[in-house]
Amino acid sequence: MTANSSFFAKRRSVMAKKMSSEKIPDHHIKEILEAGIRVPDHGALNPWKIKVIIGDKLKQIDEQVILDEYKKLNPLAGEESLKIESTRLQRASVVFAVLSTPVDHPKIPKWEMGLSSGAVCMNLLSCAQSLGYAAQWLTEWYAYNQKMLNYLGGREGIDRISGFIYVGHKKEEPNERRRPDPKKVINYI
Repeated sequence: MTANSSFFAKRRSVMAKKMSSEKIPDHHIKEILEAGIRVPDHGALNPWKIKVIIGDKLKQIDEQVILDEYKKLNPLAGEESLKIESTRLQRASVVFAVLSTPVDHPKIPKWEMGLSSGAVCMNLLSCAQSLGYAAQWLTEWYAYNQKMLNYLGGREGIDRISGFIYVGHKKEEPNERRRPDPKKVINYI
C-alpha cells in the first residue's frame, strides 16, 4: 500500500464534540480550501459555494441562528439541550459550510451538480485530516433549516446545505468504528 492509499485506508473522522478550537493557521485554511474545490465538476459549472465560518462568527451563528431556531422548534427544551445548541459551531476552530448551488444547464443534470458539492465536502474533510487536524462532516438538523440557508446566502427552493465540515484540533485519537464488509458492498462485473 502506498503512503497516499494508506492515508485513505486509515482515514477517520473525529467527532466535533471531541475537538478543541485553538486557532488553525491561515495558510492551512487556504490549503484546505484550495484542495476542497478541486473536484469533479462536469461542465466546470462550480455548482457549489463554501462559506468559511471562523472567529466570532461561530458564536454569533450559534446564538442568533442555531439556538434561536432550536428554541422555536423545541419550546420545551431543557437546559442541557439549550447549552448544546448554543455552542454547536464553537466546538471547532473553523467550520466550512458547503452549499449546493445548482444552475440550469441543457446537458448537465442537477444530480451531478449535487454530487460535485458532496465531493467538495469530502475533499475539505480529507485535506484537513491529512494535515493532522480533527475533522467531521456533519449535517444535523440546522442543515435543513431555512433560516440557516438564508443566513449563508442560499437561494430558497434552489440551494441546499450539503454539509458543515468542522475542523479543529484532536483532544484524543479517534476510535476505529465498524466498517462495511467489502464482500457485501463490492462486486466485480
